[in-house]
Amino acid sequence: MRFPAPLRPGDRIGVTAPSSGVDVQGRPRFEFALEWLRRRGFEVVVGECLDGEQVRSAPADRRAAELVELLCDPTVAAVVPPFGGELAIDLLEVLDWDRLAAAEPTWLVGWSDISTLLVPMTTRLGWATLHGWNLMDTPLAPPEGLLHWTDVLAATGEVVQRSPGRTRVGWGDFRVPDTTEMALDVDTDWVVLGGGDVDVSGRLIGGCLEVLSPLAGTPYADVPAFGRAHADDGLLVYLEAAEQGAYDVCRILHGLRLSGWFDHANAVLVGRTPAPDAPDLTQLEAVEEALGGLGVPVIAQMDIGHTQPFMPLVNGALARVVADGDTRRIAQTLA
Repeated sequence: MRFPAPLRPGDRIGVTAPSSGVDVQGRPRFEFALEWLRRRGFEVVVGECLDGEQVRSAPADRRAAELVELLCDPTVAAVVPPFGGELAIDLLEVLDWDRLAAAEPTWLVGWSDISTLLVPMTTRLGWATLHGWNLMDTPLAPPEGLLHWTDVLAATGEVVQRSPGRTRVGWGDFRVPDTTEMALDVDTDWVVLGGGDVDVSGRLIGGCLEVLSPLAGTPYADVPAFGRAHADDGLLVYLEAAEQGAYDVCRILHGLRLSGWFDHANAVLVGRTPAPDAPDLTQLEAVEEALGGLGVPVIAQMDIGHTQPFMPLVNGALARVVADGDTRRIAQTLA
């Protein structure tokens, strides 16, 4: 694994939209988020691929070139997109992978559709990448127990986070540009399938289920090969569904299992989801049906993904997950 240098005040952070850009209604929030970073001592480099009036911010060749330019710029410490999106998959064949492989690693931050890029960066290049926040989320204050993505990337040793045990229904309104509160108002808890306590370690890899599943069996998300390369550590595979119903989630998880994604997993971590249940299959039951026979711990309803709060996870980091009594903790080592 190759870990970029820790993030420090004064560092330059690049902003580009590899997938969806920022529309007119989102511009005030975008500017507020940029200023939030500047007030914390970072220099912000804003790219040109940011248009939010179409599904993508620019043609694939332009988006790929701008992303690679920022990631290979030795003066840029991290790159963060404004949003996720829908179709970042079209970048994979046009990114300059040889140039990236020859460069020193730079932090790539994001989630949702950006998982399409994070996992290949980790599995193909060996770069650590951060899943959990985008630029528009950046001004939000994490609840007690969780860390902001800028604090995770600034760490030099062990990074410990604990579940706050609270979530919320729905999202804040980004049309109110200065929103900084997650307003968590619903109790929640991790669910260990089959019950019992869990204390397990391995290297983290994962992201958004819907955008990663089409990459299974391709060179861009060869998780079985990544697992073989890190067989001494084993993997903690984490996944979260954005919108697919329970039937689809069950099918997708079965497919990933059949493709070998969990062959080297010491545990599987599944995030809470706002996606709907089916009439006779809940989202939790979908996970149980597809993964219940793996023979490794499966923890569901975790603080990962498309419900607040966000627990930033570093792909490629060694991590220890504990769900024991009242303890709900993840400790990551960026090495």
